[in-house]
Order: sequence, then structure tokens, then C-alpha cells
Amino acid sequence: MKNKVGIPRGMFYYDYYLLWKEFFNNLDVEVVPSPKTNKDILNKGVHTCVDEACLPVKVFHGHVDYLKDKVNYIFIPKFISIYPKEYCCPKHLGLPDMVRHSIEGLPEIIDPEINLRKSDKTLKKAVLNTGKYFTKSSKKIYRAFNEAYNQFFKDVDLMSRGVVPINAVGLYDDLSFNIKEGNETFKRKILFLGHSYNIYDDYINMNIVSKLKKRKTKVITAEMVDEESIRYYASKLPKRMFWTHGQRIVGAAYALIEGRAVDGIIYISAFGCGLDSVLMDLVERTAKGNKIPFTLLTIDEQTGEAGINTRIEAFLDMLEWRDNNEDNFSTYG
Repeated sequence: MKNKVGIPRGMFYYDYYLLWKEFFNNLDVEVVPSPKTNKDILNKGVHTCVDEACLPVKVFHGHVDYLKDKVNYIFIPKFISIYPKEYCCPKHLGLPDMVRHSIEGLPEIIDPEINLRKSDKTLKKAVLNTGKYFTKSSKKIYRAFNEAYNQFFKDVDLMSRGVVPINAVGLYDDLSFNIKEGNETFKRKILFLGHSYNIYDDYINMNIVSKLKKRKTKVITAEMVDEESIRYYASKLPKRMFWTHGQRIVGAAYALIEGRAVDGIIYISAFGCGLDSVLMDLVERTAKGNKIPFTLLTIDEQTGEAGINTRIEAFLDMLEWRDNNEDNFSTYG
């Protein structure tokens, strides 16, 4: 019988699931992801997690709780740094320990430390330690990871060009990466901005993308901007940003704003997110300077869908009125 490794559908799931899935499959390990977020998962997460945590962390706890009786292991990497001289948000570092102390009856947690701040040596160690749960052959482990890594970067390149990789079907479908503009008539293009765990979880964000598409709006995300452009535009900041995912958010926004590639920006943020308090201010200032309409949607477990609907409808109505009546009308008064 195959070993089963559970991967919770939260936090960095949308960034690296394809990489880890391929790696474990290459080691003949069955990967079991939790289902899409739903009311039960959210409620369980809120119940088991500490009150002070942000919504995505609470949701992650709910996904772990769902998997605990269905797998032999749960995979929760301890992300410290994924790029030289840069860091991840501290909540990624603390996830494995938070889960251990919050949820009872867990199977063994595999929590390799990912820290590329100084070199990639720790990644090799993390890969080896993870693979050793399933095989004693270091050669087999490294081969499995290298094959997965190469495939992962091909997938990332496809997504930056707006195409869903074959092995990613079902992961990003809700955003319709593969929509070709020649097949549909769009009234406008909106940058849907924020951390991946807020952007791609349609339960957390109350299916904003579907609401936008019904109004003939093409949705663009930071993942549709290539890494080279993101790094270039992020480097224009007065000081280097040491949060890797902050660079992605700000760099992608700057690239699309300066390229006049979007008609508006919707930024979604979890209540209490310290990183977002900085990132959204940087993006909003640049959008304002380029006369690109910007709106912020803040979410937590108490957020009502009616309020989100009203904000989105008002934003789109404003864009439409602006286009039809006064092109130079400022959305900032």
C-alpha cells in the first residue's frame, strides 16, 4: 500500500503544489490535497486556531484538520526564505508548530526548513530529509526533485503567458488563465491583486473573479507577469523590499500600471496583515499617480458577501461611467 501525504489547500499551496506533487509522485507516494475551502473547513479552522491569526492561517488549520485522519503524513514546509537576501512572512515559518499545538490527533508532520537567504544548500538538505521518509536512496530523491523542479519552472513560464499547464487543470481554472481575448469581448481589464492564498481561494474571497467575469471583465493576476519584469519594476523602489512575495505584488502592479495594461486594480487583503499595510499603500500611490482606479477589499471570517458584492458593483459602475462620460474624471476626487 502506498504512503499517503496530505497537502493542505492553503497558504503556499497555490504557489508550490505542482512542485511538491510531482516530487512525491516521482517517489511513488500518493499525494492527497484537501478539497476547496468550504464552510466546514473555515469553521473548523476558526475553532482550532488562535484568535489573533489572520484568516488565511485559520483556513489552513481547517484544511489540516480535514486531512488528519486520511493520510500517513501531512506536509507543511517551514518557509523562511525562497530568494537570496529576502524573507517570507513570519507566519509561514510558524505554521508547522502552530498546527502541532492547535490540532489533536495529527499524523506525523513533515516540515523541512526552506531557507535560501544565503545559499541553496539548505534546499538540498530539506529535499533529502523529506525524501528519506520514503526511500533510503539519496540518488533517487535528488533525481525525483530535479525532474519535478524542471517541470515546475515550465509550468510557471506557461502561467506567466496566461496558459494553464496540463497538470495544473483544476488548480487555477476559476481564473480562466487560458481565455483568449479573440474568443470573448471584454469591456475592461482588472488587476486582481494580493497574496496567492487570498486570490486563488474563491471561498475566502467570495468568488470575486466570477463576479468580475459576469460583467465582461478580464481578470489579470501577478502570476501572469514574468519574473524578470517583476524584479525590474520592484527594483525601482527607493529601498529594496526584503519580502519576496511583496516584491511579486508590487513589481507586477508597477509593470502593469506603467504599461497601461489594466483599467483598474482590486486589492484583496486579510484583516490585520502587516505586509499588506505596506504593499497596498505603495500600489495605491502609484495607481493614483497614473490615474488608475484602485479599491481595497479587506476580509476576515466575519466578512459578508453582500458587502463585497456592493463594493465590486460600485467600482465597476464607476469605471463604466468614467469611460462613457468623462475620461479625465479622477476616481480620487
